Amino acid sequence: MGAYINQGRKSSHRRHTRPMSEINVTPFVDVMLVLLVIFMVTAPLLTVGVSVELPKTKSSVIEGTDEPLAISIDAGGNIFLQDTGVELDGLVPRLQAITGNNPDVRIFVRGDQAINYGRVMTVMGLINSAGYRRVALVTRRAANKKPRNKKTGDKKTDKKGTR
Repeated sequence: MGAYINQGRKSSHRRHTRPMSEINVTPFVDVMLVLLVIFMVTAPLLTVGVSVELPKTKSSVIEGTDEPLAISIDAGGNIFLQDTGVELDGLVPRLQAITGNNPDVRIFVRGDQAINYGRVMTVMGLINSAGYRRVALVTRRAANKKPRNKKTGDKKTDKKGTR
């Protein structure tokens, strides 16, 4: 068994060590990786929005760099501003609060194909009367099918004879 013998010096039993000046970043990296995974999983779920069966049309893609507001009307006639349900009377005040009365904000109206056309036009008319100028209807793109020849039933061919 060993013993410490004080030989007349007044020293403590502890060694004098310098404080550690390095930062341990391992816990920080662990937390950041967990948050990254959480956001990667939840981000696609946030953009789903209201389930609306859009009608199919042959139309061009709307170009723009700013993020538009989406107003959806489901098959039951319920109106949604982004993902939040709203009554028809409360739509314009909510739009004005979100946009800050900016009439140049792009607004997309998504109407279910089973909904009454008049309901969609009522919503669009209300938005237009509030002063918003950039309102568009959203549809799904139809499959590009060539029209059939009425006489033969074949698909029409161009001048070169190719289909």
